[in-house]
Amino acid sequence: MRIVVCAKQIPDPATPYKLEADTHWLVRPAEQVLDDTDRYGVEMGLQLAQNSDGGVTIVSMGPAGSMQGLRQALAMGAEKAVIIDDPTLRGSDALATARVLAAAIAREGFDLVIAGTESTDGYSGVVPQMVAEILDVPALTYATEVKAAEGKITIHRQTSTGYEVVEGSLPALVTVTAGVVEPRYPTFKGIMEAKKKPVDNLALADLSVEATTDQKVTSISDAPARSGGAKIEDDGAAHEKIIELLAQKKVI
Repeated sequence: MRIVVCAKQIPDPATPYKLEADTHWLVRPAEQVLDDTDRYGVEMGLQLAQNSDGGVTIVSMGPAGSMQGLRQALAMGAEKAVIIDDPTLRGSDALATARVLAAAIAREGFDLVIAGTESTDGYSGVVPQMVAEILDVPALTYATEVKAAEGKITIHRQTSTGYEVVEGSLPALVTVTAGVVEPRYPTFKGIMEAKKKPVDNLALADLSVEATTDQKVTSISDAPARSGGAKIEDDGAAHEKIIELLAQKKVI
């Protein structure tokens, strides 16, 4: 089974994010890490590939930098990585991103595409579904369990009350939730082998796709400071004041 995992390199969440003064875009340093949500997708892809004698290719869009994040995915066991790094794609919205990713995925060929539900630095939560629409394949989302057999993919789709069993035919796209599997840690051998694995660095022109965006951030402002709460001294009737405040907020 040919499995493509969409993965994103992001600035280390442990480091405070910075925005460019003129564009208000996120400053992306050369040293970026693999988005934590995508680690679950990589691990899921590796397990499915192992069970089907297949392989995993990582597809990513954004500044390549030192490729630390992609190397982590390769060290986990992915066979190859594709990074679309083009300055004209800076500030791309969700649709432009989906078009580029879909073009790169189609270029590689696939039976199954795996993605996280949303990226940690963007949180739009719509790119995977857009990719599925562009590729004209079923989208099975919020998977907490994934199984593939006999040309079909079956997932447990997380809901507010439990899960639904959803089945689709391959090729397909699946988004996985955190906790769907336990991501492995790269071994020293895997880290050394990752340095030798192929990485295709593509520009937009290599994909023959239009991915323009008019998205702009016109201004930013700090979130308002949180005001202090009301302090109620309990003289034996504090519950009445609490009930009154709840009623004012129309909670009760």
